[in-house]
Amino acid sequence: MMRIGLGYDLHRLVENRKLILGGINIPFEKGEDGHSDGDVLLHAITDALLGAAGLSDIGELFPPSDAKWKNADSRELLKYSWNLIKEKGYQLGNLDCVIAIEKPKILPYRKDIIKSIATILEVEESQVFVKAKTGEKLGEIGNGLAVAVWATCLLFQNNQG
Repeated sequence: MMRIGLGYDLHRLVENRKLILGGINIPFEKGEDGHSDGDVLLHAITDALLGAAGLSDIGELFPPSDAKWKNADSRELLKYSWNLIKEKGYQLGNLDCVIAIEKPKILPYRKDIIKSIATILEVEESQVFVKAKTGEKLGEIGNGLAVAVWATCLLFQNNQG
């Protein structure tokens, strides 16, 4: 059985926070405002994978109302979610992500981001792709106020879990 998942997340960009995308710290004067570490890319990926498996979503598993998730490492949240998905007999076909951010340029960090995500999911780097788009100076993305990510995935069920 094949299943497709779609994840989306948006975070405000603020001063005095790190910009973390895919588990990689990106040098920049602003970072994501979030309850956890704010890694908008890993949050969207987590939702895409959980949705494809029909298991849950990131807000249900790791509610921001629960203080234990304050400043949580999003790599750990994704790893935990991915283990739940694998227990149900799913494996990843591929993952494709779009980061919408005006600045900084993501291309210099893309290989590191892809490697980080592939490592977390224990898959080949060729199964993960990440690209970035600007907001063309329009709206909250284009004015440097926010970063958004869309992630889509294809899962295969290799047993009945």
